Amino acid sequence: MVYSLIYHSIQGSNHPVYNDAYVGSPTYLSPLGSSDRMGDGVQNETVFYSKAENYWREVAPTVDGMLGGYGKISNIDIDGSKKFLQKFLGQGEGKTGNGCALDCGAGIGRITKRLLLPLFNTVDLVDVTQEFLDQAKVYLGDDSKRVENYFCLGLQDFIPQDRRYDVIWIQWVIGHLTDDHLVEFLHRCRGGLRPEGLIVIKDNVAYEGVIPDDVDSSVCRELALVKSLVTRAGLTIVCEEQQMNFPDEIYQVHQLALR
Repeated sequence: MVYSLIYHSIQGSNHPVYNDAYVGSPTYLSPLGSSDRMGDGVQNETVFYSKAENYWREVAPTVDGMLGGYGKISNIDIDGSKKFLQKFLGQGEGKTGNGCALDCGAGIGRITKRLLLPLFNTVDLVDVTQEFLDQAKVYLGDDSKRVENYFCLGLQDFIPQDRRYDVIWIQWVIGHLTDDHLVEFLHRCRGGLRPEGLIVIKDNVAYEGVIPDDVDSSVCRELALVKSLVTRAGLTIVCEEQQMNFPDEIYQVHQLALR
């Protein structure tokens, strides 16, 4: 049984999560596994998703908003992601192409602008908040010409087009999916990959168990659980790294490359 004392997790559109040992106003949560919660911490799927949608409607459509006031970590985050992703890109056997990428939980396009558009010919964005996608067209500027699709819906309902994407990038958003919906989404992503395509999950990991957050309606899972859900989806982890040089008050963030 896990007891959690955390500040509200900022996972919906590319956000870190903070440890309450460093950030004030913690949210005190019930122990996971109590009789009113299912295994992934979700009482009711409809409420779980609607609360998250309502939460994000109140978040400012800015880089600082996307990062919960921690805009200063954006450069470190992007640099780490680029080094990780470039290991797989290139020509030849086993290398991932640079045709089209999908940004999941894209928000205003922070990752699209700084990571994906510099590396790929075209990018699609998917996010549950229409205001964020509207702002992305402004934030991306001239680069928006290379964005082919802006999909407004939750990942639990999103179906990637078959064999469209070289890379599907999923950052700070898996906590807004139930275990079953995460497995189903990852399985659908498999079908959306081109040959030698790659799925990347970059997200917070709990130190133990599952940490539910009633403020933004999300969960933070321990790494072993994330890996087990990846396996359930029929995917293999081909590389794993921890993001380094984040502030101490931010939980560990891991990157997983999947095929």
